[in-house]
Amino acid sequence: MQEKIALLTDSMCDLPRDIIEKFKVKVLSAKVVYPDRVYSDRIDIQPEEVYRRMPEEIPTTSLPSLEDINQVLEEIRNEGFTHVLALHISSGLSGTVNAVEYICRDVKDLTIKVIDTKTLSMGTGWIVLDAARSIKEGLNFDKIVERVHKLQENVRVYYILETLEYLRRGGRIGKVAAVLGEFLHLKPVISVGADGKYFTYCKAKGRKKSIQKLVEIVENAAAEKEINLAVVHGGAQEEFQKLVDRMRKIPNIKELVSSDISPALGVHTGPGLLGVCFHEV
Repeated sequence: MQEKIALLTDSMCDLPRDIIEKFKVKVLSAKVVYPDRVYSDRIDIQPEEVYRRMPEEIPTTSLPSLEDINQVLEEIRNEGFTHVLALHISSGLSGTVNAVEYICRDVKDLTIKVIDTKTLSMGTGWIVLDAARSIKEGLNFDKIVERVHKLQENVRVYYILETLEYLRRGGRIGKVAAVLGEFLHLKPVISVGADGKYFTYCKAKGRKKSIQKLVEIVENAAAEKEINLAVVHGGAQEEFQKLVDRMRKIPNIKELVSSDISPALGVHTGPGLLGVCFHEV
């Protein structure tokens, strides 16, 4: 039987809209929850609005609803797909992949593979993009799944924040670490480990040095091998533009993508995030 493969991800992969549309990727939106209203990530709320309302209003987030997951699977079915490859944000940071697995367990008329990418933002985005290109090239389902697992081991994500307060509020970092960091002006460079959870990769004294540290991480990665690089930001447009310009001058960067992070991720970081996500080519 001829395979027709649908690609499914979530709004926290941070792939730019033009890439999502070009490859017809299906996207499940996380929810951004304010006391008076629930918004769908990147559909009826954009990152700027979340930052604009901070720190007076700090929303919470929740997973794409089970209804949304069922709806997208029905859409996939109606469009004649036979296979679904679902690539989602780390289960160590969100319950999205578990919710998708839960719903897909009962689906019998589609061949579905749900994968925990163990990363987030454009870390997941690069994996989704590679899978999209593989589908376009006509690779079979099993081969694409194999490629995903291989690339997954190779993707790296590093980011810095203006303040640790929002991570602390979201329960993603201990109170002591947050307070101590602010007191000493220490800016951690945060990464995602093999377990799909945050860890402090290194620390820098002050904002300027922490940005320099991101540049050095990319320079070291690209010293001997070509890489695909994404530069991302959350409410740090000016610094972001300067960082992108610096990255363009680094040799061995095959492809450079720039993007903002989704509102659902921005809730937990606050404004002032700068990040790099890359993999060897």
